[in-house]
Amino acid sequence: MLWLLVVPVLYVGALPLVNRVEPVVFGLPFLAVWLFGATVLTPVAVWLAARGDPVWRSGGMRPDRAGGVADGENR
Repeated sequence: MLWLLVVPVLYVGALPLVNRVEPVVFGLPFLAVWLFGATVLTPVAVWLAARGDPVWRSGGMRPDRAGGVADGENR
């Protein structure tokens, strides 16, 4: 689950370090490239966290069964 800490570090923790216009990468300010890269890396971090979760790996928790609503249960 520590992989999920990558997301706030990329977006919030690193902002003071990357909040600058120069250098320009691919014609965009560095901050815009950093945020795009963080957006691309977020699903990878979530996937890595899910792979490390023993419940997810065993198939014990499926998204359609999580709330009980998809299979017609009334609670």
